[in-house]
Amino acid sequence: MAESGFPGAQLKRLTFGDLNGFAKDDLQEAWPAFLLSCEAMLSETPHQRLGVAYSESQKDIAKKALKIGLNLTPQDIRLFLEENFIPFLIVPEQSKDEAHPAFFTAYYRPEVAASPVATENFSEPLFARPADLVTLQPGEDLPGLAGLAAARRWDDGALAPYPTRAEIDSGKLGTLAVPLAYVADAIEAFMIHVQGSARLRFPDGRCVDLTYAGRNGRPYSSIGKILIADGALSLEDMSLARLKAWVRANGQNLGDKGRALLHRNESFVFFSSSPVEDATMEPVAAANVRLTAHRSIAIDRSLWSYGLPFWIEADLPWHDGQMNHFRRLMIAQDTGSAILGSARADLYFGTGDEAGVMAGNIRHSGRMIVFLPHGFAP
Repeated sequence: MAESGFPGAQLKRLTFGDLNGFAKDDLQEAWPAFLLSCEAMLSETPHQRLGVAYSESQKDIAKKALKIGLNLTPQDIRLFLEENFIPFLIVPEQSKDEAHPAFFTAYYRPEVAASPVATENFSEPLFARPADLVTLQPGEDLPGLAGLAAARRWDDGALAPYPTRAEIDSGKLGTLAVPLAYVADAIEAFMIHVQGSARLRFPDGRCVDLTYAGRNGRPYSSIGKILIADGALSLEDMSLARLKAWVRANGQNLGDKGRALLHRNESFVFFSSSPVEDATMEPVAAANVRLTAHRSIAIDRSLWSYGLPFWIEADLPWHDGQMNHFRRLMIAQDTGSAILGSARADLYFGTGDEAGVMAGNIRHSGRMIVFLPHGFAP
């Protein structure tokens, strides 16, 4: 098995015959998602969150795929992948489990009740992107902003660290904080921040989609991990429902323990909104393409380019709460503040409560195999 170096990992060359379940996957489910990425790649659609530049080899493959179009059998797709890509198993340098070196979580788009104005039942705002927010490019390291991904531009052009979640909750943005809508409470808004999108249902029957429009650039911290580390919840008891229940039980006003926990994650997300014209449409991802449930993944955008195919192998409770094989072709189309490292992926599970329950149960190891173009493979 040939090995190649990669930042923080080894890439171990495989054959497609080494991929468990590859011959059985319904590749016709994944192919449309791949074509969406090919279209975005060649149209040079700006990313919502800048990723690694596309290679010329990647673009050449995209041209071939779009020329062929959708009318392919699963065998045709399999042959296309085999002719154009080489699979590499990703093994992080710090991995202690060579059989399952990758780590997977999952995410979804919440669908929640909301109001366009503040009311007694809907009091927590979701904000539009402020005019003074400047998003820094990956690797851009300016004086006084080390380790931050965004900055605040003052009227004189000077840049400063953007306010933290606690500071924003305390009103530090002033009139620059323009609410797009209001949800029931702070933990509901917080989870929308974590997921990066939402579908809101207003009392008059209208629905609005929220799409990620930027963040304050502060470091992301998992409040679930904090609760486990503090001994408030055990790893076995941790779930999305238990997490929400703990925050609500411990108070969400400023100064309450529940709100203080939320503030330990300094990252804060802003959104854009649009009316829902097609209820079947999934949210727009960082690569500026629409996600596909169970076929799109979020990756570390500083290491991998959007549009790359990945083969994911793991045993996950993703169907009925029971462990099942997850052996699927997935397309890199999104990213996230917590998705760091070469063998780290967040699997997109769709919209609504059922998808949320499934996604909240995923914290599992497995194998993550990247398909690199022949002309680009190390």
